[in-house]
Amino acid sequence: MVASGSIDAGWAWRLRTTVDFEDECVSDAAIDLAMPAARDFGWELKPASSCWFEIDRRSNGQLAVVMNHALLRGVRAEMVHWWFLHFPRLRVRLVDVPGYEGRSVPAYLLWHPSDHYAATLSGTLGPENTSRRGASIRIQEAMQYERYGWKYPVNTRLRLHYVGDDGWAMGRSIPILGPVMMLRIHYKDAYVEGEHVGTQYHYEVVVGLGGGNPIARKITAHFGAEFFEAWRQHNVHEVGAFENFLPALYAQRDRSGELEYRREMNPDLPSPASQKGFDREVFDRRLQGFREAADALAYQAYDRASFL
Repeated sequence: MVASGSIDAGWAWRLRTTVDFEDECVSDAAIDLAMPAARDFGWELKPASSCWFEIDRRSNGQLAVVMNHALLRGVRAEMVHWWFLHFPRLRVRLVDVPGYEGRSVPAYLLWHPSDHYAATLSGTLGPENTSRRGASIRIQEAMQYERYGWKYPVNTRLRLHYVGDDGWAMGRSIPILGPVMMLRIHYKDAYVEGEHVGTQYHYEVVVGLGGGNPIARKITAHFGAEFFEAWRQHNVHEVGAFENFLPALYAQRDRSGELEYRREMNPDLPSPASQKGFDREVFDRRLQGFREAADALAYQAYDRASFL
């Protein structure tokens, strides 16, 4: 059974990817994709400076990325959990988005105004075709598409290793050798003096097998400084977008059929321009933990409950 977030038939394929683990390794297979037109939701996107971010390139061939996002204002952890369970199968009617008026699109196109193409679940799914541990998700997107085009594409199928009310983990493995790339998201409600102020969101990525394995070094070689700078900005835009649309979609969670988005649903929030990562102590502690760990994947503990 498959729950699909793929876009309408008729949008042709135009993508070449060199970072694709479909064959359990780096692939040079060419696929064509035509990115949907950018969407003007009327949001102010968060700047890259709104998160704490660092890459630890390790002598054993692994690399670890630690990213602590700014507070997600007006968002509760239960909303993020609901999104991860459902987003690949959700459709949303964009009532008044210029160029999309009245058009039904995958909800995945709300998560970023220009970089997203499609997300598709497959395998053994949860109730109502929701995400669950052991299922697979194919993600198709480009890092900072409006700046780089298809220079930094993602077109890969990942296995879900953790789907919980405190986070999400997905990644790729090579038979016999084991995990080669794991992405772990942690989120939790944040309170100040007993008052709920939003959701804290922390992200970690580990790439490579460790032990100086030549396959690991070949894989990590594809992830240079410019790629990660593009990914950082992409991810900040993506995660920050939750503030703008998720509460409105979550309020419609009991509706049957497609959901609706109108620009008037955008929240009245202060500019995010001055925001910084939410928890510097967590960021520093996790980064130091990766630096001291013999194996970054073991320290990441991607398939266990959140440390938050």
